[in-house]
Amino acid sequence: MSEVARRYVARPVAPRTAESLAGSVLLQLNTVTDALVRTIYEQNPAYREVNSVPPDDLWQSCHDNVARVVQMVADTDRCLGRSATDDYFDAARATGRRRAEQRMPLDDVLRSFRLGGRLVWEALIDEARAQGVVDSDALLDVASKVWEVVDSTSSQVAAAYHAAERQLVRADERRRSTLWQGLLHGRGKDRAFVQEAATVLDIPVNGRYAVVAIDNLVDDDCTTASLKRRLAGVRVGSAWQVRAHTVVGLLALGTEVPDTVLRSLRAAVRAPAGVSGVVSGLANVGVAYRQATLARRTLPVGEIGVASLTERLPEALLLSAPELAEQLVQTWLVPLMEVPASERELLLDTLERWVAAGGSVRGTAELAHCHRNTVINRLHRIQQITGRDLTDAAYHLDLGLALRAIRLFPPQSS
Repeated sequence: MSEVARRYVARPVAPRTAESLAGSVLLQLNTVTDALVRTIYEQNPAYREVNSVPPDDLWQSCHDNVARVVQMVADTDRCLGRSATDDYFDAARATGRRRAEQRMPLDDVLRSFRLGGRLVWEALIDEARAQGVVDSDALLDVASKVWEVVDSTSSQVAAAYHAAERQLVRADERRRSTLWQGLLHGRGKDRAFVQEAATVLDIPVNGRYAVVAIDNLVDDDCTTASLKRRLAGVRVGSAWQVRAHTVVGLLALGTEVPDTVLRSLRAAVRAPAGVSGVVSGLANVGVAYRQATLARRTLPVGEIGVASLTERLPEALLLSAPELAEQLVQTWLVPLMEVPASERELLLDTLERWVAAGGSVRGTAELAHCHRNTVINRLHRIQQITGRDLTDAAYHLDLGLALRAIRLFPPQSS
């Protein structure tokens, strides 16, 4: 016989009181617990389907909570709404915390408490019959106490569950953030780390990956959820992290062509963004992240769009070596900064089209929609200002890079 049971039975009480019935039920605590566990498995299928609560844990929880409920039925006036409540609700709160940690749905947890309340009531009725209690008013009073106690206990379970759930959410967010940080900053070579990251972020360890870095989601429709759905439509899985100034997407490409993914992103993203090249496996995501941020930087200030690293490799190289980019601008284009802005833009535009046309005057005229003599005059003007010979084909590469560099690093003009 437990100490709790001895305490209630040893008291000289009238046989028709709730305290007397409760004391007798406590003598049968293990039997009632066994019956409750069977009932839960039979009538609350989540405990079988979710399978996150070990049988020993369920039995002990039922045992402790039934004991507390029966004690409170016997001592309702003292325990409900008074300082002793904390002692009576310790089992309920412990159960609420554990079930949250075990990811058992709260509705199913509370359903088990209602089943427990019904079994406690049935046990008390059986004991009343055994003691010859026939006073209906007394039994109604016991029933009222049972459900008052069950309601109060359930409230404590729910409160403890929600508190633990909030802590778990914060812990999960911290863990996800740590995993993202590790992936984006080079921990991809650690196999155990990568495996955990793949499990938590729900992405494969191996396969083809790309990373997209977006400045801001300025469109209501441009959310991580909508991006994830859009990419899923082209058979690309993705995981997303919203950072202080950037939204990062990790794209599991599978067998999809990168151009298809790029088109989907460009159709959805209304913000400055960059996309990396394709890398192999989560181990190389750090490299892809650096590529994505570098691709983003190739966009001129104020331009909205998704820059692909593979389409902007010259700009990426210039950004990676800013001192060389400055030298190219100094060598080729700084004298043009001294002319009025309107003329300067016209001459730079002509130079860009001339390089794109491979040094062909006719091709430049077609791209600029003007007469070839106009192009010749502009090129002559550029040669006068810069002192550089534009007819030498060997200079085309340098000039092309200088034109890209001046867009990336525009010098201060007068």
